[in-house]
Amino acid sequence: MTNILEVKNLSKSFGGIIANNNISFEANSGEIIGIIGPNGAGKSTLFDLITGYTKPDTGGVKFNGQNILNLRPDLISSLGIGRTFQ
Repeated sequence: MTNILEVKNLSKSFGGIIANNNISFEANSGEIIGIIGPNGAGKSTLFDLITGYTKPDTGGVKFNGQNILNLRPDLISSLGIGRTFQ
């Protein structure tokens, strides 16, 4: 399968609170991946990091081999990555 999303060692803290700590995963074409956890686990922060709404302290994000970490959210969306709320 073709790797379309690569998240490597993403970390984000707010003050002294660690929201995400070295999260890494890959999503391949045709896969469905679920992110689950209790309230406050960092799920929304992870999606904010991937979609450019929040900048990580460390780590990187690639979409179709392109580094998207420093792109604006609207440009990331135009590549085909978006989020939806419940």
